[in-house]
Amino acid sequence: MINLFPMGGTVGTPEAEITSNEVEFGRSFRFDYRLGEFVLTPTGKVAVSEGTGAWLEWCKKAVMTNRYTFLAYSRNYGQEYETLISQSLPRGAIESEIKRLTTECLMADPRTKSVQDFSFQWESDRIAFTCTVKNVRDESGIIQGSVVNM
Repeated sequence: MINLFPMGGTVGTPEAEITSNEVEFGRSFRFDYRLGEFVLTPTGKVAVSEGTGAWLEWCKKAVMTNRYTFLAYSRNYGQEYETLISQSLPRGAIESEIKRLTTECLMADPRTKSVQDFSFQWESDRIAFTCTVKNVRDESGIIQGSVVNM
């Protein structure tokens, strides 16, 4: 009988853990999110990140992009923090949802191995957070994000 819930690979066989040799890390242009422009080299060219740097650029951009908003991205790209704004949830529940949504967003990339160590800072109308992301090469970085609470 065909397995209605395949786990990966071929039908009926569990998916093996992804190794760093199977995942392409590639290159990415560096972007300064605070200034809203690309980072330039001293010669005026757009700076490029490779390997882990490219993956961290992807993570930063994914956490800042609303899911289902831009047709250029797949339905698996971005986060859904705007769904938290309309809900009247207690602090603990909002933090838990931010953890869940951020983890779901970043784990969509096969280079990401884990998302952990969340910390939150509550301001008047904004919740800032940081988390540690680890890739399949066991390299890690810090990602920052925020949610506006209206």
